[in-house]
Amino acid sequence: MPQENDYQHIGKTQGMKNHDHDMIQELSQRVDSLWRYDQYIANAAGNKSLENLWNKLKKQERANITALKRMISEHVKKKCF
Repeated sequence: MPQENDYQHIGKTQGMKNHDHDMIQELSQRVDSLWRYDQYIANAAGNKSLENLWNKLKKQERANITALKRMISEHVKKKCF
């Protein structure tokens, strides 16, 4: 069938291994999330408990980003990226 053949090769070419792509994808998503916390803190409009929550989550996100960057760096140094 012509329609099935149209898609038979999609996904065969990879720019990198799946686990490396996963790290890059996750880093991108977490970096995007990080800058949102400033807006969430501003939106809390002085509600200290809510501001504290957002600040705590922002701190955790920074740690997650640092861990991902460290792991990516290790993979690059080992030339397995």
